[in-house]
This record gives sequence, structure tokens and C-alpha cells, in this order.
Amino acid sequence: MTQYTETAATEAEAPYELTALDRCDACGAQAYIRVVVSNGELLFCAHHGRKHQEKLSQIAHSWHDESSRLLVDTRD
Repeated sequence: MTQYTETAATEAEAPYELTALDRCDACGAQAYIRVVVSNGELLFCAHHGRKHQEKLSQIAHSWHDESSRLLVDTRD
């Protein structure tokens, strides 16, 4: 069984960052989770990422989660 690993940037590679243009494959909301599987990648909003995490973790090569950005206070 393959276990996914959290994405970690090395000095040789730039960190992957999701943008507002990245959309959830399930509902079209802004994507905060990127899952790499053997035949490509899947993008999910925080809700759908959590919903499918248990099953996807069995086949994912990496799991990049930026959902903590939802908790950032942008008020000055």
C-alpha cells in the first residue's frame, strides 16, 4: 500500500502554491488541496479534500494542503 507524503520543497525545487485560479475538481470552489496520483493531479477545496482524504491517501504520491490559509486573519 502506497502512503502519501506531505509535499516538502527542496532547495532545487520551488514550493508549489495554489492560486485563486486553481479550482476544486468536485465543485468548482477555490482549491486548497492538491493531490498527485499516478496518472495526474486532483485539486480540491478544503471540504472535498477532507471528504476524500481517507480513500485518496491509499493511492496518493503526495498531498499538498494549503487549507490553513482559510484561517489567516487579513484584517489590519
